[in-house]
Amino acid sequence: FVVGHAGLYQALAMFAVAYFIIGMTVLSVCAIATNGALDAGGAYYMISRALGPEFGGSIGIMFFLANVCGSALYVLGLVEAVVDSFGILPGQEAGSGVHVLPQSYWYELLYGTVLLALCLVVCLVGASIYAKATFLIFLIVAAVLGTILVSFFATRPLKVPIHLPHFNGTETDNGFFTGFSLGTLRDNLGGGYGVDYTTGQMMSFSTVFAVMFNGCTGIMAGSNMSGDLKRPSYSIPRGTISAVLFTYLVYNLLAFLMCATCNRILLQKDYGFLRDISIFPPLVTVGIYAATLSAAMSNLIGASRILYALARDDLFGRALALAKKTSASGNPVMAVIISWLVVQVVLFSGKLNTIASVVTTFFLLVYATVNLACLALEWASAPNFRPTFRYFTWHTCLLGIAGCCVMMFLISPVSASASLGFLLLLLLALHYLSPSSTWGYISQALIFHQVRKYLLMLDVRKDHVKFWRPQILLMVQNPRGSARLIDFVNDLKKSGLYVLGHVELQDLDMLPSDPLQPQQDSWLSLVDKLNVKAFVSLTLAPSVRHGVRQLLFTSGLGGMRPNTLVLGFYDDEAPQDGLARHPAFTSAREEVPLGFPPLRAPTTPKLLSAREYVGIVADALKMLRNVLLARQLESLDKAWELRRAASPPPTIHVWPVNLLRPDSARYADTCSLFLLQMACVLNMARAWRRASLRLFLCVEAGTMPHAQEEKLRQLLKDLRIQAQIQLVPWDAITRLHWQTCRGPPGGPAEEEEEEEGVVNFPTNTTQVSDEYVCAANKLVLEQSPAPAVRFLYLPRPPADTSLYPLYLHQLELLTRGLGPTVLVHGVSAVTSTQL
Repeated sequence: FVVGHAGLYQALAMFAVAYFIIGMTVLSVCAIATNGALDAGGAYYMISRALGPEFGGSIGIMFFLANVCGSALYVLGLVEAVVDSFGILPGQEAGSGVHVLPQSYWYELLYGTVLLALCLVVCLVGASIYAKATFLIFLIVAAVLGTILVSFFATRPLKVPIHLPHFNGTETDNGFFTGFSLGTLRDNLGGGYGVDYTTGQMMSFSTVFAVMFNGCTGIMAGSNMSGDLKRPSYSIPRGTISAVLFTYLVYNLLAFLMCATCNRILLQKDYGFLRDISIFPPLVTVGIYAATLSAAMSNLIGASRILYALARDDLFGRALALAKKTSASGNPVMAVIISWLVVQVVLFSGKLNTIASVVTTFFLLVYATVNLACLALEWASAPNFRPTFRYFTWHTCLLGIAGCCVMMFLISPVSASASLGFLLLLLLALHYLSPSSTWGYISQALIFHQVRKYLLMLDVRKDHVKFWRPQILLMVQNPRGSARLIDFVNDLKKSGLYVLGHVELQDLDMLPSDPLQPQQDSWLSLVDKLNVKAFVSLTLAPSVRHGVRQLLFTSGLGGMRPNTLVLGFYDDEAPQDGLARHPAFTSAREEVPLGFPPLRAPTTPKLLSAREYVGIVADALKMLRNVLLARQLESLDKAWELRRAASPPPTIHVWPVNLLRPDSARYADTCSLFLLQMACVLNMARAWRRASLRLFLCVEAGTMPHAQEEKLRQLLKDLRIQAQIQLVPWDAITRLHWQTCRGPPGGPAEEEEEEEGVVNFPTNTTQVSDEYVCAANKLVLEQSPAPAVRFLYLPRPPADTSLYPLYLHQLELLTRGLGPTVLVHGVSAVTSTQL
């Protein structure tokens, strides 16, 4: 068939291309097969354990269908051979000579059913009888092949009459076996595509290649039996490679001998002509029957083993539960019966060449995925991938993938597209529906490999303010009281690093093992449940302050390290369990605990003192980390605030002036600009885009407020920040300050103003009275409408550590009753007016 239509040159090219593709795939199969113990399922087992359950399950189904269709293909080929030998020719009386079998679609279906039943019986008995049967068939086929090769030399030239069915009756033609002839060889060198007499379709390179490639798809026959082999890692590479080399040589030898001895009419119009030229014709018939029967059985038992492996892995749940059942000897009888039923359904297609392109496409897709699995293992560079078979590289895997994909679309673009679509649907279904596996995911290894590579390329020396983004470390004592704060900070990170930090106050010297390991899963489950994109970093320390220092020094990797510390506010409010009220847990209330302890009772002493808390803030600023203190964020109902239909839309209030330093109010220092940036980042988050920014400009009489407003508006324009500016007179507030402070404006207190980039602690904390701070708090509170959240300037802690409690007391007074409030102190330049 191949040589008759394609000619010798194109036939040899087809063999070369086909064997190049399967050769690359065989190298990948051998590599995976020698990298550990193999179980039942062959290629499915290799792919699923390498690429994970989604790829493994979807390719397993595709490979099962490929083997089922392949079995049907070979049964139909056997029926075609039987009908050629024993079928009643049109116009011939029944029972004349050896032609005794009636020919029609239904009769041929009956013959196929009987032959398939024979394959079923062998496969039901078990792998041992199948192995013995195939070995016997191998001996028969080898003997037939030997007689055919002798026949090409021994048979004299002869005329072979050809009888083909025609709509008017029978068409008669004559083919010639010329013996070795240079003229015959020359005539058969080029292509001469004609009509296939079995289907009536015009042949082309792609259709002939599709049929021919099915003669090469047996390379997985040994792999499919991996569960039945004593030493699969030893047998599969040797058996597969030797089979590929042997068949390649035989195909090329037969192609040359046919082209040199048979004219094109004989090759194109009588695919069974070898019987006519053989020195012992009945042996050829036996060989054809044996070869096709062996292939049909091989595909049937291969399909059953794949189905059994799929069922045993529970990827499709109850749908394949029946296929798990085995006989007392371990033979998966139900998987064999199900496979037989599916093959029987495929037999209704009727003609061999009709399903050839579909089968070829399926096999090519499976081969491409086997190469992909090997490529992924090689690229992941995992230390445990060390196959004993070393004759492969990532180049061979890539060539195999490319060859399979190209040939798929050359053979049948429609079948290839449909197969890929079907594969994608299976992938998505398994991704969302299949249970998680313990096989290991190659995706994780590949991600690790790539992330490591890109982290090494992320050079902190090349950082630029234009591309700054917040990289946040949020300290959480107990997630039960911080669920909404965790969610809020997730909106603040703007695609940056987000780390949830926790300090466990214990001494490892006094413990038998690390107590953090059991907690890790609870924290990771929390991250999944809250749907935040965060890492988790836990540490042991003798105090919270030491623990936060550790995390600030060690969290992150390379160029991805936290530049901003976020803390909850230190006050006397009783913690509330926000986790139980969080939307992520309302539908699964029984899962709320997640292994976290109950919240601290109001009477229970805190884990850290006020002095230690302020010390943490001071430490972070010394380490040039920006600091955010979040107060009453657990009262922020983001869903209600942002989805309410009432007008006006929710607002974010921004106070970029240091309210505790009215003598040095500036809007363009590093801290104020950082505060503006963080408010803008929140506003850019998808959930907060409806909100509007409102910026408050505190002005005094006689200071040209409109000029200040215009200057601020120009700054916002340069920074591309859209915000409303609201002037707030605060003469009465500042008057309170000057009545209680120890020095006039322009005195020493103002000279101690913070210089950009210099750690310089102000000493005037004691100069601000509680009366002034309460008045400032009232000023902030009076601005309406009430915002969803407020951003306030956080002054530096005093240099004198004895003033830490007073500093914290003033912050508490300033933010009392304000609702969700974020105090912000920035130490790094984060805004840019450049392109």
